[in-house]
Amino acid sequence: QVQLVESGGGLVQPGGSLRLSCAASERIFSIITMGWYRQAPGKQRERVAQVTSGDSTNYADSVKGRFTISRDNAKNTMYLQMNSLKPEDTGTYYCHVNAALGTHWGPGTQVTVSS
Repeated sequence: QVQLVESGGGLVQPGGSLRLSCAASERIFSIITMGWYRQAPGKQRERVAQVTSGDSTNYADSVKGRFTISRDNAKNTMYLQMNSLKPEDTGTYYCHVNAALGTHWGPGTQVTVSS
């Protein structure tokens, strides 16, 4: 069973940056999409960034121009570079892989943006 593990979360001041990583325990074949989601307390989980098998990317309007999703296939790792962070970016961030043989979620990493 493939496992995803996020890392890189933490406490950061408004305007700061964080880089999240999502490492897979093994290579995942026939990936359709990979993405990052977040869930703030009392709110539904929302997708913030996604990259397709063809390397097309899309972002939630709230993070466009500030977040960048990328992946390193050789390392079975996906990243989310987050710049100009705002308090409303606070939440638990989850990585997600949608593949032909199934979907996978990581356990999440907490991001808190506060002064």
